[in-house]
Amino acid sequence: MAGIVVVFDFDKTIIDVDSDNWVVDNLGATELFDRLLPTMPWNTLMDTMMGELHAQGKTLADIAEVLKAAPLDPHVPAAIKAAYALGCDLRVLSDANLFFIEAILEHHGLRGCFTEVNTNPSHIDADGRLRIAPYHDFRSAPHGCGVGTCPPNMCKGQVLDRILREASAGRKRVIYLGDGRGDYCPSLRLGREDFMMPRRGYPVWDLIRENPALLQAEVHPWGDGAEMEETLLRLVRRALVEDQSALLPLDCKLESLPVAVQDGMPMALGVKN
Repeated sequence: MAGIVVVFDFDKTIIDVDSDNWVVDNLGATELFDRLLPTMPWNTLMDTMMGELHAQGKTLADIAEVLKAAPLDPHVPAAIKAAYALGCDLRVLSDANLFFIEAILEHHGLRGCFTEVNTNPSHIDADGRLRIAPYHDFRSAPHGCGVGTCPPNMCKGQVLDRILREASAGRKRVIYLGDGRGDYCPSLRLGREDFMMPRRGYPVWDLIRENPALLQAEVHPWGDGAEMEETLLRLVRRALVEDQSALLPLDCKLESLPVAVQDGMPMALGVKN
């Protein structure tokens, strides 16, 4: 496996909408959601909404069918499958929930590409109702992140730290893709050899632009699925070349051109600018 970990946010990154809003809106509960929103944290509200939908007779199958229709740019699954084929370790890191994410990934044949899904846990209770819990139990054990952009139920920066600690031996280069305020904290934890891919025009991009010097990682913004695919695969191939070159003896580096991987096949490169 290549020494590259690719971490994807989910909402408005893998899919083009917020999965929570998508379910609520398409099951006819928007008015109730908006009324309750000022009264409780988002994660708690989503658990409450699942109870309300269950009481209205909405089933897990109804929720799953709505999720399967969530818009997904075809370039995104193509990028995921290509990065997986190139040996990258793919992870999801999202403030959605496990049921929503896995329903969509499985529908598009993508679940097997990911080593793990890091998100708010969910389960089906004895009444057949979907329950959603916080990733961090913010009532008994707050995550304590001081960045100020993380919601109380999840500090993605702390989760990224854990992912890297548990990754297989050897330094892993990270490519992180995200759009929201919660993706800013992990971007600050990336190193000089890592890459941050913020979605252009979304909150994390605005936060990065406020003070770009705070990030060590190279920043490569993207706007749509086609640009995501092109940028991600370009960075993966670049990292593969650089990591391969770093393993060569000095005389080989001086006498040989590096070799890249393009579409899964070796390819000689010219001298880099």
